Amino acid sequence: MFVEAIERVDQFTRPIHFIARYYGGSDIIPGTGTLFFINEDGFAITCRHIARQILYANQIYENYLKFKGELRRFERDPGYDTQKQFLEGKYKINSETPIRILSNFINCVNAYKSLTINLHPTQDLAVIQFRDYETKFYQGHATFLKDTREVKQGRYLCRLGYPFPEFTNYQLNKTTNDIEWIKEGRVNTPSFPIDGIITRHIGESNAIVGIEMSTPGLRGQSGGPLFDRNGVIYGMQSATRHLHLGFDQVNREVITDGHRKRVSNFPFLNVGQCVHVDVIKSYLRELKINFFEADDVK
Repeated sequence: MFVEAIERVDQFTRPIHFIARYYGGSDIIPGTGTLFFINEDGFAITCRHIARQILYANQIYENYLKFKGELRRFERDPGYDTQKQFLEGKYKINSETPIRILSNFINCVNAYKSLTINLHPTQDLAVIQFRDYETKFYQGHATFLKDTREVKQGRYLCRLGYPFPEFTNYQLNKTTNDIEWIKEGRVNTPSFPIDGIITRHIGESNAIVGIEMSTPGLRGQSGGPLFDRNGVIYGMQSATRHLHLGFDQVNREVITDGHRKRVSNFPFLNVGQCVHVDVIKSYLRELKINFFEADDVK
């Protein structure tokens, strides 16, 4: 059902690759996000939580370098561990804190000189503008649903994104002790569609701001388009909600492979959460950014 729509939407939907290093760890953690272009002028939208990683990556690294600089003064101090603990609190650094994040836009535009990023004040939405680029590598642009009364329970829709980070073009530079992109390795990550029906509208302050889908959005699909069989955009994948079903089984005896075992299970229904098309269009109008609409829903 979505074959032609996916082919159409895939032309202007692109992955964002991330690599990160965490405090106290040596592993390089790959990750992905998604964006899609809304016009021919280098404007794209993605999730605010994705854009924030790009926007604040330099600040995160500078904060870590300041921490290291201060800590270095106490290397020979007998109170080194105490000072380290104090500075970790001062700079808000712990084992779950990324100290370095690098991003890479794949097949978007070539040789752009700067980025402009606008974060929506309340919703998980951001607009990225690639400025002063030489060549664009995407074709076409999103066409948004015009008559949003068509956003109804039971409507069958699809999402497209890049949930599985299969790229390998990165390494730890042992000389600088820093992570970096390299020319070797796999550069691309395949797109992945997932279908579902609209289950509910998501409200906030007496306004509909989101669309709930019967299937989860996968990690890395955040920022990807939600569309119908014509490729018309209904929203943008944002998050996954975990709804407790109440069918809990605690210490229940079962027989598996001929053996009796006691198991516990607390099932949840994982559903997708998407930014509503009205929120997207309203924000684009506020920023005076050109976009396109269609009402040919069938």
